[in-house]
Amino acid sequence: MTTRIGVVTFPGTLDDRDSLRAVRLAGAEPVSLWHRDKDLHQVDAVVLAGGFSYGDYLRAGAISRFSPVMETIIEQAKAGMPVLGICNGFQILTEAHLLPGAMLRNNHLHFICREQKLRVENAETAWTGDYTAGQEISVPLKNMDGRYVADEHVLDELEAEGRVAFRYAVDGEAADGYGNPNGSLRDIAGITNAAGNVVGLMPHPEHAVEPLIGTGRTDGLPFFTSVLKKLVSA
Repeated sequence: MTTRIGVVTFPGTLDDRDSLRAVRLAGAEPVSLWHRDKDLHQVDAVVLAGGFSYGDYLRAGAISRFSPVMETIIEQAKAGMPVLGICNGFQILTEAHLLPGAMLRNNHLHFICREQKLRVENAETAWTGDYTAGQEISVPLKNMDGRYVADEHVLDELEAEGRVAFRYAVDGEAADGYGNPNGSLRDIAGITNAAGNVVGLMPHPEHAVEPLIGTGRTDGLPFFTSVLKKLVSA
């Protein structure tokens, strides 16, 4: 049976087609999901793609969190379905309380778009199994509200439980694409829930899945092959 991975489109979503293509390149069947439809159409996993859903009014992701599709996604995520939130999708996951913390305006108050180096901290989630812990990857980054924040006790808990999935590589200056691009606390670029089925990150792996596009890197493809292998072996 073909593994089906859904990609949700909200008003203002920009990267749904890129995510659908990444799913297809990984070997799964991509399924478009509409934000007003509670039915997930028998998908095995869900991607919340990047963009500016509802124009980022109120807060980034704050309105999308109440879309009908999110009722089902929240329910299924709590039951174990793999869910990946990319950029705006990460913001939505924090607003939906599927992941802790919040996303604030970049500390330099500018939109940023560049290639970004990340260090894989947790290679045991549903979305990171094809990486190795400590591996450095490079994927595009583009955001305005990308600064991850949380209370100190939440940050300590994430660290203690190994739930920091990705960190901005900080072995160089931010202007060179190595450092923290937005002021995220503890250089956090992505996190996971305790069960490892829900992952959110600000950079865009779906833009780094084939050698003929962008920088020619495919460092983002393992996100999608990881969840495919996880689902097939389940």
